Amino acid sequence: MADQVARAEEFEKKAEKKLSGWGVFGSKYEDAAEFFDKAANCYKLAKSWDQAGSAYVKLASCHLKLDSKHEAAGAYADAAHCYKKTNTKESISCLEQSINLFLEIGRLNMSARYYKEIAELYEGEQNFEQSIVYYERAADLFQSEEVTTTANQCRQKIAQFSAQLEQYQKAIEIYEDIARQSLNNNLLKYGVKGHLLNAGICQLCKGKGDVVAINNALERYQDLDPTFSGTREYKLLAALADAIDQEDVAKFTDAVKEFDSMTQLDAWKTTLLLRVKEALKAKELEEDDLT
Repeated sequence: MADQVARAEEFEKKAEKKLSGWGVFGSKYEDAAEFFDKAANCYKLAKSWDQAGSAYVKLASCHLKLDSKHEAAGAYADAAHCYKKTNTKESISCLEQSINLFLEIGRLNMSARYYKEIAELYEGEQNFEQSIVYYERAADLFQSEEVTTTANQCRQKIAQFSAQLEQYQKAIEIYEDIARQSLNNNLLKYGVKGHLLNAGICQLCKGKGDVVAINNALERYQDLDPTFSGTREYKLLAALADAIDQEDVAKFTDAVKEFDSMTQLDAWKTTLLLRVKEALKAKELEEDDLT
């Protein structure tokens, strides 16, 4: 390890010497770039991630001096991937610079990929507001490049985090739209009931006990997909709506338990259903106080 760091430092010194010396304008940046690249590789082998990231940033600067935007964008991305292991903020900053260059040269697919990567970094930090911003940018670019599957994966993340942040209408619109799109694709048809279940759960959260809204949504979902009314997902939503209508917490809990015993509910669904249950409990207590 120490041997690799010593080699890296030696390459960096040579690069700096090239930059500070005289020489034909282009060639000194080309020579320095070669040494910075070698230095970055040695730092990576030594797992000195911050120093590797710094060397890649210097490499990107050399490429920019040579007006090699594609290579500079790649070097910033390499820097970001090194910083990712130690410094999320620095990693995001380098990815932003990489994206800007890729956008300038029309490489939208690469820009989309790195927007998604930034979104994932914010997601890892539980910063869902920022994560949504970058998933939206990624989804727009993937969609413009007709990479629909990945665009929809990003949109599902947006819907998931929007619901967690109580932006239920936004989540509902995304889930319903993805369900609509999936109906026309034989490979994706099977997922429709899951998207409609997610939309329905968000309707329950948004409705705060408004059974009319959820029943209207269920009718709409049946019109959208006539097979939906025969699914366990539909039956769960209908049973929950019925429990809310009757203000019956035990019935609500039983419906959730029955579904969960056959198809385990993930943490996101469980969290949202708990919100609905707590609201129902509060309503029940309120009415007990009044009697």
